[in-house]
Amino acid sequence: MEIIDAIILGVIQGLTEFLPVSSSGHLELGKAILGDESVPDEPLLFTVILHFATALSTIVIFRKDIFQIIKGLLQFKKNDETMFSLRIIVSMIPAVIIGVYFEEQLEQLFNGNITFVGFMLIITAILLWLADKAKDTAKIVTTSNAFVIGIAQAIAMLPGISRSGATISTSVLLGNDKTKAARFSFLMVIPLIFGKIGKDLVSGDLNFSTESSTPLLLGFIAAFVSGLFACTWMISLVKKSKLSYFALYCIIVGVAAIIFGFIK
Repeated sequence: MEIIDAIILGVIQGLTEFLPVSSSGHLELGKAILGDESVPDEPLLFTVILHFATALSTIVIFRKDIFQIIKGLLQFKKNDETMFSLRIIVSMIPAVIIGVYFEEQLEQLFNGNITFVGFMLIITAILLWLADKAKDTAKIVTTSNAFVIGIAQAIAMLPGISRSGATISTSVLLGNDKTKAARFSFLMVIPLIFGKIGKDLVSGDLNFSTESSTPLLLGFIAAFVSGLFACTWMISLVKKSKLSYFALYCIIVGVAAIIFGFIK
């Protein structure tokens, strides 16, 4: 892998992990426009490294929150931190079920169906627009909310549906505080990322060679730094009700994808 490619992919991963534009959808669009050979499948190790970098950037941004959660859990009492952790676990259930039992069916959707991606981007745009117009509240995420948000996260496995966009929008539409919705959205994905990394490590499919160490390191740094920026920026955008800009972007790209799909 070339160093410049590793840096570019790292930046893309860092930005699209948090910004509501669907990284999977954009990858499918890139393959359709440039050709599958122009957007090669990266080694599993590189993918794991990039996801670890974005998970680490989330931990850095929310380090105080995570410290408080761990501190509360160590008290072994039914406190706010314990209930928050329970809600995180509840939110993971739908995605885990889909990932375990429907992995093959899900992979079939990643076959260059640009028209499908276009429609999913438009759905993402609608969710973002509705969330942007919702009134802000001081309500926190409840356990029942967590499961519904988890369903949104599972649906976001479809190419074209943004994970952060779907989960934050669903949380806000359920009447939750926008800042708390963004916080929950970013924290709820950390266990899933580390779970996926653990699964890949146990599978023994990860291969490392010394000649790939430099691209891996630079890709990691690029994903980590861009992830710090995107995560902080996204929280600010949600709080200031600026998601409509991304909604407009998703509509434009979605419509273009649908037209391209029909022409192709």
